[in-house]
Formats: sequence, structure tokens, C-alpha cells
Amino acid sequence: MTPASDDPNAERKAWMRVLARASAGDMRALLADCPALPPHIRLRGPEVGLVMARGRIGGGGGAFNLGEIAVTRCTVRSEAGQVGHATIARRDDEAAELAARIDAALQDPARHDAMAARVITPLAAAQEKRRQDAARRAAATQVQFFTMATMRS
Repeated sequence: MTPASDDPNAERKAWMRVLARASAGDMRALLADCPALPPHIRLRGPEVGLVMARGRIGGGGGAFNLGEIAVTRCTVRSEAGQVGHATIARRDDEAAELAARIDAALQDPARHDAMAARVITPLAAAQEKRRQDAARRAAATQVQFFTMATMRS
């Protein structure tokens, strides 16, 4: 799971994106087949707050405030010293803490490969399948305006 990029943090960004979208139940289920996560201490949170979502008309227009969304963040330190962070776009203390603990475990070279293979890869595959299913359902409702225009001629 190494994204092709010049960014040295690209792999971590990719697993953080997967963890941010995962539910606590999905993470717990996959962790059941892994060695136990190392003991940790909470450095911050989990705590819930609000962030302002910004938007643009047409991708190039002036930015405007769209509204606020709830986020939960958490930071932990494992017994080996790795600091794990998580920020998720919903109110879910358990998911934020689990994601932070998994982030810390993935930074440990002794745990990285097993955690990536048993947790991140299955979560990413499930998320991609859900995205493709949603795209397929949306495509089924797409109106072909070009076809309708040629039918009037």
C-alpha cells in the first residue's frame, strides 16, 4: 500500500484517510485477528468540535461558508513512543481513539506490515467497493441529455 508519490508522508496520509472513513465496528472486527494493540496513554481527547466547511461555485468562484460539521479528534502515545493522531468527520469517540491507536501501531516498524495487511488493506477494499456501488447506483439514474436532444430532430 505504497502510493506512488514524492511525498515522504504519502503512505501515512493514505492510511489516515482510510481510518478516518472507517467505523469503530469495522476497525474492531479487523483488530480481532491481529495481535493486541500496545498500551497507550491519551495525549488529547477524544474530543468533539466543529469545523467550518467551505465551498466554491464552479470550483473557481469565491469561497463561501457552507456550514459547520462535527469532528472528533484524538491523539495517543504508544508504550514504544509512537504518537498516533486521528480526526474523523463525525461524533464518534471510540472510532477516533481506535484510529489514533492504529496510526501509532502502523508507525512501529515491528507492527507495520501486519497491521497494514490485516486492517488497512481490507478497510480500503471495503471502502472502494462501497464507492463503486454508489457510483453504479448513481450512473443508473443518469439522464442522457444528448440522446434526448437527438430524438427531437
